[in-house]
Amino acid sequence: MNHRPYILLDRDGTIIAEKNYLSSVEEIELLPGAVEGLRSLQEAGFGLIVVTNQSGIARGKLTLDTLAEIHAELQRQLAAGGARIDAFYHCPHVPEDHCECRKPAPLLARRAAADFGFDLELSFVIGDKPCDIDLGKNCGARTILVRTGYGRQHEAAGLAADVVVDDLMEAARYIRTIDR
Repeated sequence: MNHRPYILLDRDGTIIAEKNYLSSVEEIELLPGAVEGLRSLQEAGFGLIVVTNQSGIARGKLTLDTLAEIHAELQRQLAAGGARIDAFYHCPHVPEDHCECRKPAPLLARRAAADFGFDLELSFVIGDKPCDIDLGKNCGARTILVRTGYGRQHEAAGLAADVVVDDLMEAARYIRTIDR
């Protein structure tokens, strides 16, 4: 078992601006504080894994190749600021498929934990929607709701995360204060 701690991150609304079915590299817009927050977490020894629902694939709005291009470009933009995602896991299905990989189902998180050999109960899940927070709860991980993306409106509706912060930079500051 790898004792390196890991952070599972939502992509849209957490790292990059929320778009309606982001489908090209030109649409990538890093959120303020995202690169700095991710770099801070890496400097503290955390692994970073993106877990993202991408129903645009099933809806015909983007292909797997386009998704790979988007993730490669996101990596390039993050690397320019000194940050890097260790892996991307995605669900290509629509909610109506009732698949086992769509967040908040824990399949992708469990697959990441198996692939990288880490304990989900020692991990954090960071996101802006109920499916992200519920993913964390379904895995036994600690949950952080960011107010970026849809986070602020879900906070107002009473979404119960372990912690609520403004953005990834504040999430990193919080996580780095916790005694591991």
